[in-house]
Amino acid sequence: MGSGSAAADEIGRIMRLAAGVLLDRLPDLADELVGKMRDADEAYRRMVPTDDHWQSVHDAMRTGIGAILLPPGERRDVAQAERTARRRAEQGLPIDSLLRSYQMSAQVVWNALIDVVADKEPESLPVLIRGATRVWHAIDRQAVAAAETYRRREAEMFGRTAERIQSLLDALIEDRADTSLARSAAAALDLPELGRYAVVITRLPGRHDHGDSATRPTTLGPIRLLWRMRPDYEVAVALLRDAEMEELARGLRPHVTRPAGISPVVEGLAELGRARRLAELALRTCAGDGPEIAHLEDRLPAALVVSQPELAGHLSGAVLRPVLALDPADREVLLSTLEAWFRCEGSAMRAAGRLYCHRNTVFNRIRRIEQLTGRSLARPLDVVELALALDAVRLLPVT
Repeated sequence: MGSGSAAADEIGRIMRLAAGVLLDRLPDLADELVGKMRDADEAYRRMVPTDDHWQSVHDAMRTGIGAILLPPGERRDVAQAERTARRRAEQGLPIDSLLRSYQMSAQVVWNALIDVVADKEPESLPVLIRGATRVWHAIDRQAVAAAETYRRREAEMFGRTAERIQSLLDALIEDRADTSLARSAAAALDLPELGRYAVVITRLPGRHDHGDSATRPTTLGPIRLLWRMRPDYEVAVALLRDAEMEELARGLRPHVTRPAGISPVVEGLAELGRARRLAELALRTCAGDGPEIAHLEDRLPAALVVSQPELAGHLSGAVLRPVLALDPADREVLLSTLEAWFRCEGSAMRAAGRLYCHRNTVFNRIRRIEQLTGRSLARPLDVVELALALDAVRLLPVT
């Protein structure tokens, strides 16, 4: 027992001797370690300013080497490692880079200890070697504490960042954005402040239970989308880059199971609120609940109808009242025929194929509509009135 205690005391003496010398050489040691770390790891060069890096290494070495001179209960090297880990997490340095820095630090400090003892008491080198486990254990303890602190801080930041991202995205699409908010959102969402954007809105089947779920990024070829779930619908901000709207609609089509509305292109984040309103308007032009993608610029007449429901209701009553007064079956036959006529661009043959009847039947029904309404499908103004009135019947709730 006595010989073991004496050996431990001798190891402690040599370690304290070397540590005292190294504390006077801290600037040179910090220069050496920082240089090696920045040469070996691009992440440090990109994410940690040189002055910040040097100061943190200097402070960590002063605390770690100085701990050799202190009783075990007074060691402060773990607390220093935790402070550094929090800062590196905030700077976005990868945890692997942080942990590699402890390996390099161990090598630099150990080599420096050997150099001091070889210079001051070369005969004591075997004693220092027996104390190697103390050095490596201390640095391992620092690395473990740093890793745990880094992960806790990363989790804290991720939670706050996710909430901030959702809040910024909500502000953009709810038309609460000004220039400064758009600039902040661009940085937080990693999106250009100015660029070609569109907004997509899809209906959800019934009330959804995840109205505050996290933002969900997806890509469709070159198009980047950020999806946000709301109580009754899902909204996406689409960064189009150089893609055309047809490419966005084509990419969405396999994934759409409910109606969806797409806004026109807007030129920046600050315009997303307007784009969201126009996407909602496009969605309202979808009459059913099946998969349908409505691009506003292809639905402008119908959008006019749904945006002015009172006036549109008056129009449908004034134009189609005699048709609407028929019994339901007869009324639906005539309205479906008029709808097919418009969709087939006035072609009786194509409309007959769509309706599964003879072309003469289509002509007969069209003539009946003209007689009932007093409008002629040969007159452009009458065509406009009939088309808008039909949209009003199909899209507006029955009152």
